[in-house]
Amino acid sequence: MSNPALNQRHKGFLLSVFFIQFIVNLTILLDIFVAKQIIGFIYLTFVPGYVFIRLLKMQTKSLTEHILFSVGLSTAFLMLLGLLVNSLYLLFDIPTPISLMSILVTINIFMFPCTMIAYLRNMNSECFNLNFPKSSILLILLCIPILSIIGAIASGAYGDNKILLLIILTIAILFTVSLFFEKIVLTKLYPMIILIIAISLIYHSQMVSDKLLSFGSDVGGEVFAQKIVEKNAYWDSANPYHGDQSVGRTYAMLSVTLLPTIYSILLNFESILVFKLFYSLFLALVPLGLYNLWKNFVGERTAFVSAFFFMSFQSFYGEILGLNKQILGEMFLVLLLTVVLREKESGIKRIVLSFLFSFALIVSHYALAEIFLFLVSFILIIAILTRKPSRKVTLTFVLCFFAMMFVWYIYMSSSSVFDAFLTFGERVYNELGDFFNINHREPEVLRGLGLELPPTIWNLISRIFAYMTEALIVVGFIYIILKRTKIYLEKEYFFLVCVSMLFLGALIVVPGLADTMNMTRFYHVLLFFIAPLCVIGSESIIIFIAKRRDVLKTSVLLIMVLIPYFLFQTGFVYELTNSPSLSLSLSKHRMSQSEVYHTFGYANEHHICAAIWLSNEVTARNITIYAEPSSRAHELKAYGGIYTRYVGTLSNVTQFKTRSVVYLNPSNVIEGTIIVGRYIWNITDFQFLNNMSKVYTSGESEVFYTHAS
Repeated sequence: MSNPALNQRHKGFLLSVFFIQFIVNLTILLDIFVAKQIIGFIYLTFVPGYVFIRLLKMQTKSLTEHILFSVGLSTAFLMLLGLLVNSLYLLFDIPTPISLMSILVTINIFMFPCTMIAYLRNMNSECFNLNFPKSSILLILLCIPILSIIGAIASGAYGDNKILLLIILTIAILFTVSLFFEKIVLTKLYPMIILIIAISLIYHSQMVSDKLLSFGSDVGGEVFAQKIVEKNAYWDSANPYHGDQSVGRTYAMLSVTLLPTIYSILLNFESILVFKLFYSLFLALVPLGLYNLWKNFVGERTAFVSAFFFMSFQSFYGEILGLNKQILGEMFLVLLLTVVLREKESGIKRIVLSFLFSFALIVSHYALAEIFLFLVSFILIIAILTRKPSRKVTLTFVLCFFAMMFVWYIYMSSSSVFDAFLTFGERVYNELGDFFNINHREPEVLRGLGLELPPTIWNLISRIFAYMTEALIVVGFIYIILKRTKIYLEKEYFFLVCVSMLFLGALIVVPGLADTMNMTRFYHVLLFFIAPLCVIGSESIIIFIAKRRDVLKTSVLLIMVLIPYFLFQTGFVYELTNSPSLSLSLSKHRMSQSEVYHTFGYANEHHICAAIWLSNEVTARNITIYAEPSSRAHELKAYGGIYTRYVGTLSNVTQFKTRSVVYLNPSNVIEGTIIVGRYIWNITDFQFLNNMSKVYTSGESEVFYTHAS
């Protein structure tokens, strides 16, 4: 016998999806500004995944998990759909498949039957009720990210960082209160608090400028690859610059080619803003997903503290913001781990989800896919050696992931990713001869081991707290090895932690290995597995001292370590003490233009206007352009769309070819310096500029031209 209330809810689902789909189509076709961007983003990012959850009849355990899977399935769907449109439409001689109408029509064609089937499959089933927690605390929490954005804008535009300093202090207080007063801050609010902190930290860095910020990473190359797809209106599986591994391996990633192009075209939104605003939200879901994963093994409280520790590490709201393919890769890695380690899920659902998230991870970020394959392969090997086969990490799953990964990496983009993998492997192999030479370790490795002298007393104190977190991780690892209490008996998770610690040791011991991706990025990724060890280490120390488990004393120890660690990592202490800082959002007003430009890729209107002018007026294939390496990798590449190899490195011994152009950025013009690697020259050393014709000036950026041979 049917339940009228249940039927009403299912009909409400059907009508709601069709209604928002109609509104999205209307706002897109009529080009209604703002409404199209907001409603369209919500629809594209949440609704397809929400429909697929019901289509698969997934049993999500919480609102947090429902949101995570909705976003993950939606973005995976958009990448798959973009690939499908790109491939099929070309077969029918449609030269520009990645266009507004082709994508919009295809989404509608797919979503209508999927929604109807999902409705019919769930007519007699209980549906998940999206009950958002209602609390006055939530209204207060929502003020934190809003003020963080306002504070970042104020700091970037006016050099006033007071709001941001207050926000960072508020986050520290919020974490402390959440840890000590669990009855006031209910555990059901932990996910919301994590999301609020994540958004606040990310946007406090991101919104200091409305322009692209590289944070020393590869976002310029990602925008360059995306602009190729947007300009051509299709994605070609071949490397557009044959032989260039850097362009090829980025171009092979759908996370920074097809996905942002779909958002950009449908929402009529500049792709740079898609990376800057939308991808930042995807990154904010990573610690939320980790909390959702960890709580199944270590409990909600430990998972909450571990998430705060993970977010405190500066890379989370620093260099990772300049790596959009890694942002998407991290989101899919968390979801794939959640599916693989999930206790109760029917075979077909697990297979479908594993396939979707495996594919999404592979086409999002090559390094994370390789790390995941390495980890699950070791789990499989350990399970075989111990004769305790895993029901979750099976030989079939590992082989399927391996096959998908290498088929994509070998046959897409002229095998650039596979070639890069071999190149990195050869580099590490060649450096093994310097195994016992400590100076052949990366600076970040030496710093992490305490073998590099700190420049100031404040840096020394900061490193002491960082070393404390590392020590707690080691203690926690030893504890779970020796004790293996019931809460840590989950076999696959335990093996993941063990392999991750071995991997961390290899990064320290093997010369050149950490340099393949950067040690700080490796550590950030390994915290996916080992961050809870920091909390477990604190608990074990208290148990050793007090001879019993004491939650209060453990909390005190964690606060004493993690709060100073957080305040140093964010640059809060450095700003208060007027010390050299690496926080652009807090200390930009104290930095030189050259520093903010070379360290963070902070480009202003003068950089961008000159890069666009140069792109429009100069044919880079026919005329050699010379510029600083920072200019080559950032504004000329991202805003000008100029291929890096068409730009030569400017130095005081540059030999100009016939018909050459010199691009000078504002730090060259205003501060009179040119920086190439470890070398710094005064602009006055470049006497040859006096013999060239100035053909463009924005007041701060300049372009010179010569016919000299």
